Amino acid sequence: MSAPLYLPVMAVATCLGPGKDANGRGLLAGDRSGLIQRPGDKVPLGHLPEEPDQPGDSRNNRLLAGLLAEMAEPVAAAITRHGRHRIAVVVGTSTSGIAEGEAALAVRLNTGSWQPSFHYRQQETGSAAAFIAETLGLTGPAYVVGTACSSSAKVFASARRLIRQGLADAAIVGGADTLCGLTVGGFSALGAVSPEPCLPFSPHRRGITIGEGGALFLLTADPAEIALLGVGERSDAHHLSAPEPDGRGARETMEAALADAGLRPDQIAYVNLHGTATPLNDAMEARAVNALFGPHVPCSSTKALTGHTLGAAGAVEAALLWLTLSRRWNPAGLLPPQAGDGRLDPEMPAIHLVQGGETLPVTGPVAGLSSSFAFGGSNCALVLGRGWPA
Repeated sequence: MSAPLYLPVMAVATCLGPGKDANGRGLLAGDRSGLIQRPGDKVPLGHLPEEPDQPGDSRNNRLLAGLLAEMAEPVAAAITRHGRHRIAVVVGTSTSGIAEGEAALAVRLNTGSWQPSFHYRQQETGSAAAFIAETLGLTGPAYVVGTACSSSAKVFASARRLIRQGLADAAIVGGADTLCGLTVGGFSALGAVSPEPCLPFSPHRRGITIGEGGALFLLTADPAEIALLGVGERSDAHHLSAPEPDGRGARETMEAALADAGLRPDQIAYVNLHGTATPLNDAMEARAVNALFGPHVPCSSTKALTGHTLGAAGAVEAALLWLTLSRRWNPAGLLPPQAGDGRLDPEMPAIHLVQGGETLPVTGPVAGLSSSFAFGGSNCALVLGRGWPA
């Protein structure tokens, strides 16, 4: 186990609201009120309750600008301390500015001309990192990881490597994805979208609910309350979209994260499940969690609250784990309950879905794990901890 890096600063926005307070309250209350079907929607979606009002050439980048504003002071202090050339930017996304391209194409089909304000660069996956670097005037490494639903989990591994190799002293990591017609239509065409708010692990689950959101962190070697203890990455390459049914790839990903952290399975106090509410993914993940942790580790899928935020899911769910571990934002140490009907499909291996009122251990270091499993078996698991010695 190498010395951990730390996550002293976090910003988050989901359909639960903007900021740590709204997301912390919604997380611990099991609030599903953000998963709604607005006029024009064919299915319920997890919309941001407020339109991003920050500057940016795409809605995705405006969301990132809002997250940067939430963490402006500590990021400015890090820039002053380390220099603009020593701060890296590694973020994940899958939609980028596709919504702007959809709107521009609709105008062109109606008028025969492209909007003067539109440029194809708005749709580039890499625009998110370039936008953050330009906004902050950073000149260090800046790039985007695009591995579908594990994109913004894998950024933690990438940024950690940059710091450990001496290429940066700190990094802004995370991700953002905003709603667009391509993703809603694409997942609907796959038959993967639920007609009602999703029910992860329930016998009544019918697919995912797509949401939008994002989270950013400052990753640094300076000790802080919440540490990045371990990262596990694997590619099972079982199928283009379907997970490996026996859960081997998912289990090996979580095992790799534990090994990287130097922890045993019984030292994990809570697991934030990938939990998409699709029949195959949930069944696979239950097998993997049961095989590695047994039937008693507390776990829940926070996608029942935020929807599946796609390329931002890894960062959003790391942010919700960060809030769970934080003494400031969760002084009672409550665990996020399994929202929805709270039932486990009896055909799955036994796992312990959190019920209201369950808590983290009161004393000693505490660690939790968050998993992200993507198309093609591009998987990642993160271990975060509180109270870990430097």
